[in-house]
Amino acid sequence: MTAPTNPADMPAQPINLTSRALRPFGTTIFTTMTRLAQQHGAVNLSQGFPDYDGPSFIKDAAKKALDTEHNQYAPMPGVPALRKAIADRFTRDTSLPCDPDAHVVVTSGCTEAIAAAMLGLLNPGDEVILFEPFYDSYRACVAMAGCTARFVSLRPPAPSPGSIVDRPFTFDPQQLREAITPRTRMILINTPHNPTGKVFSREELTLIAELCVKHDLIALCDEVYERLLLSDEPHINLASLPGMQHRTLTLSSIGKTFSFTGWKIGWAVGPSNLIAAVRSAHQFLTFAVVTPLQHAAVVALSDEDRCVRPLVAELKANRDKLASALASLAFTVYQPRGTYFIMADHSTVSPKLGAKDDQDFCLKLIERVGVAAIPPSVFYNSLELGKPLVRFAFCKKPETIDEGVRRLQALRSM
Repeated sequence: MTAPTNPADMPAQPINLTSRALRPFGTTIFTTMTRLAQQHGAVNLSQGFPDYDGPSFIKDAAKKALDTEHNQYAPMPGVPALRKAIADRFTRDTSLPCDPDAHVVVTSGCTEAIAAAMLGLLNPGDEVILFEPFYDSYRACVAMAGCTARFVSLRPPAPSPGSIVDRPFTFDPQQLREAITPRTRMILINTPHNPTGKVFSREELTLIAELCVKHDLIALCDEVYERLLLSDEPHINLASLPGMQHRTLTLSSIGKTFSFTGWKIGWAVGPSNLIAAVRSAHQFLTFAVVTPLQHAAVVALSDEDRCVRPLVAELKANRDKLASALASLAFTVYQPRGTYFIMADHSTVSPKLGAKDDQDFCLKLIERVGVAAIPPSVFYNSLELGKPLVRFAFCKKPETIDEGVRRLQALRSM
């Protein structure tokens, strides 16, 4: 077919050819806010990536792998040494047996693991339960699988302007029970939770486990922040609870734990029948993950504590500094117990900027204050729940946090 050469023959607007499944999602908020931060020279406390590299010994391992001919396709399920390291780690964490050949698949980050799990395990018309607010790819993956999302709301404690509230977001157990229908096939749990910083309690996970067993549900557990615990509350792997070993997929990655988000080395661990389904989709999505970085990930997992302790200490210091600054400016700060995000209620601050909701607040915060944050309503089905809130990322250099705090002080004089 020959393209028209006469401008009059061209459509006034390009035709939107995006599939109906993906059309509602547009460009991710992370891309949008980072682009605006760059345009305005703002301190970027929006997208959740560090502005520093991970440990040098892991980078050295990647260089060595490049130089020792680990540059061809890796096996589809992942490099054997990495699958073994992941299996051993899972067994240490849960006391459950894990066969690296049958129970592990390496994916292009946890995001691909989520997509592969849904595409491999769900059929059109199935339903998936999501806790809102949710990481934005969850809902898109449900749509790509031809399924329907049903939502259970995580609600914050009552606002207390000028305070740091050390109580977690919670959900109504009855709302969770009522979300389950005969079509429900899967429930997705993210703990520690982005964006609220919540660490699901044993009581909450026990309820989820009981409902999974009762209704024969698959549990998909996104645990990428499992090592980034900022309080004494422990991370509990859902697979370790009664009745859950054979119905749970545990997903994680090295990106958050080791500050190499750009490497996109993730994985899924679970029983062989669930992993087989994930592999069936993974082989046609990416087939194999970048080989030399898989070898470097083996080195990273072999010395995890050495990396995690100093990172968590720095994240705690950043959290406390940013939380104190936000509280002093009359935000209600919801103290995160994990991850590297702070959720805050901006209701008493947004009138200073003439902002009507979270998206307007974040745009004006970039333009007039020079700080970028994320408007959380994009993570909700019930948009009104997110409009009073704003999310800040504190996985940054101390000097970046200091500059962000300095700029936020401009809100005092507005």
